[in-house]
Amino acid sequence: MLKDKIKYVVALVAEFAAYYKLTDAQALRYLQQYHALELCDKHYGVMHTLSFRDNIESLTVYCKRMGGQLG
Repeated sequence: MLKDKIKYVVALVAEFAAYYKLTDAQALRYLQQYHALELCDKHYGVMHTLSFRDNIESLTVYCKRMGGQLG
């Protein structure tokens, strides 16, 4: 299960980076800064059943609430 969660989060970070035209490292730092990776860990059970696009939109809203500027 942990291995699947890690693979999913890595893929989600890459998709988030591509969507916002960031490097993977920039996307990872942004998501860490606004605690979005903790959200992914907590809600993996639901998130992995949704599309990457839906999750990117959700993460964008969450990060904005936490002070992020993307989106």
